[in-house]
Order: sequence, then structure tokens, then C-alpha cells
Amino acid sequence: MLTGTGRRMVLAGLMSAGVLAAMPAGAQVPAFPKDPVTINVIDVAGNLALTQKAIENYRKANPNRVARFTFTKAPAPELAGKVKAQQNAGRVDIDLVLTGTDGLAAGIEQGLWQPLLPTYAEKFPNLEASYLPAAAKMQTLAANQGIVVTYYPSGPLLEYAPERVKTPPKSAEELLAYCKANPGKFMYARPANSGPGRTFLMGLPYLLGDKDPKDPVNGWEKTWAYLKELNSCIEYYPSGTTATMKELGEGSRDVIATTTGWDINPRVLGTVPKSAQVGTLKGFHWVADAHYMVVPKGLAPERLAVVLDLMAFLLKPEQQAYAYDEGYFYPGPAVKDVTLAMAPADSQAAIKEYGRPEYEQLIADNPIELPLDAKGLVDAFRLWDERVGAAKTK
Repeated sequence: MLTGTGRRMVLAGLMSAGVLAAMPAGAQVPAFPKDPVTINVIDVAGNLALTQKAIENYRKANPNRVARFTFTKAPAPELAGKVKAQQNAGRVDIDLVLTGTDGLAAGIEQGLWQPLLPTYAEKFPNLEASYLPAAAKMQTLAANQGIVVTYYPSGPLLEYAPERVKTPPKSAEELLAYCKANPGKFMYARPANSGPGRTFLMGLPYLLGDKDPKDPVNGWEKTWAYLKELNSCIEYYPSGTTATMKELGEGSRDVIATTTGWDINPRVLGTVPKSAQVGTLKGFHWVADAHYMVVPKGLAPERLAVVLDLMAFLLKPEQQAYAYDEGYFYPGPAVKDVTLAMAPADSQAAIKEYGRPEYEQLIADNPIELPLDAKGLVDAFRLWDERVGAAKTK
């Protein structure tokens, strides 16, 4: 008999195989508009750092379809409410959403997103084969309602100031001991609005040997107990990752949760000193992360036509090369055979100076796990808010 987790895994497998019979296979792609339109893009994941130049390239290549793009940013927890309010009013003016697994999951749970696969599969030929293997696995979490646009192995990593932390923690037990011996010196951000925060949350079940790392409700007994104990020596949880970087850079925190991109990019920007170091904990598994392109239900057909075409354009290798950025989502590209040599010169220079050679070996030598599925992620965020961070989140 399948457990709840087993049933979810089977359902995810069916979705990824594209065998949900209720979905029309190969629906007609709508016609392009007669005149160029303005396309409104909202980013709740910091993805524009990786894709905005490529998006503008689409406008330059297709002036007959796009007059201009507008770009807005919002915190991920606000996304579902914003989209739902527009849909309820019958006036959807968000054309494309760039989101991490958090906003993706919230929208899947509430039925906000336009089904894309296999409905419009002709726009994305050989999609699975074009992805890096781990990015292809991340695509299975989209429930056919999103398309992976950028990918990275993520974390969880610890970042620390070596001049203040002479012996960094090497295990979850050592991290807890360090935190208790140095109250207020360790920090991570609220998982519902932080990539490093949620990667730390999802990585702990592997580090602690919990019963079922994919089931936060029934399989994380050790994780929830550990986080409650860790909570006793954490001053507060910021609402986003940037605050943790600033506090590490300013010296008010000595150890923070991070990921490959959040390690490299803040050092490029000077928020964190170049001298900062990173480490892993005993039993380390990568918990991968990705950004997705999703489309709210209710879009006019001619606007959907442009958005679908834009999404396909952003998966071209020469556009994917922009995703190296300045290391923010390192490496960044989701599709195969996109090398750093294809990236803009400033990206190459930043990663050459601030990247870490050891990342290549860490990626090769450690398991890469999928993050939680949509339901599991929503459950994990709710339980963390209720059991751990509610009283200390700022």
C-alpha cells in the first residue's frame, strides 16, 4: 500500500511523463497579435538578474510582436494573492511570472497557472532532452504548469567570516553547539521568502538522517526538534536573504546559511567580503533549485502567443548564457552545452575572480536531491512559521 508520500511520488511521475489523460495533447497555439503589445513580467525570485537581458533581446528580435516589456518585483509570498485578485476581477494584467519553487507551489495549490504541457508542447520540442539532467528533474515538479528557465544545485552551504570563526562547524551537531556557544551569531532567513533559507530547511532531513526527507508533516521528527533547539540561539529571522548577507558583511553575524549563487554574487557586489569562506556539513546532499516561467490563467490568446514564444526563446543556448550573470544562481543555465565561454565578458570575469574551484568537485561528488513537491513545500513553510519562526520573523 502506498503512503501519502508514495502517492505524491506516483502522481508526480505521471505528471512528468505527460500522461494525464485530461490534458489536451497539442492544443492549437494561438495566433500572434496584429500589432505589437506590452508584456508585463513579474519576478518573485530575483530571476531578472539572469534573464532580463535575454528578454530584451526578444523584443529587439521581434519588434512586430512586443512594443515593450514592463518589469515588476514582489516577495514570493505575495504572488498568489496578487494573481488571484486579478483573476477574480476578470482582469489579468500579469503576462509572465518568474518564480522559484515557492511561488510555483502556491499557485499550483490554488489552481492559478495556465497548463502548458503537453498542451503547447510544439513550442518546446525535445524539452526534457535539452535540459541538464538535474534541471530535467526539476521540471517534473512543475506539474505541467511551468517551464524551468534557470537551474543551480543550490545548497545548503554555510558561509562564514574566517577571521572570526577559526573552527567552522562540520556537522549539524557542531552547528548547534556553535550557535549555543555564540548566541545571535548564526542566522538564516524565513524559508518562505529565501532560497538559502528553504534550502537549509530542506537539507536538514538528509543531514540529520530523518525518516522521510520528502515528507515534512510525518517524516521530519528530527528536523523540527533540531530547528526548535537552534531557535533558542537565533536572534531573529529576516524576511529575505539580502539582510543575512548584509549582517555577515557588517560583522553582526559570523555564520549564515547560503547557496552557491548567494555565496558568489554578494562578494562580487561587495556586500560580503571577498575573504568569506563556505563549507558543508557531514552527510551533505545538494537540494537543487530552479526558476520557472509560469503564466496566469485568463491571459488573452494573442498575449499568450507572445509569451509562449518568449519562453521558447529564453531556452535557446545563446540566451541561456546570460544566466551565468555575476554568479547569482551559479552556474545558472538549465539547458545542456552552455559554457561560461558563451557568457558575456563581465560574467566571465566575475566568476573567474569570485567563483570557487571546489564547487565543481562538490557538485560531482555529492547527491543532488529534488526539493519538496508543491504540497510538501507549502506544508513545510506553514509548519516552520507555526513551530519555529512566527515570533521572531522581521
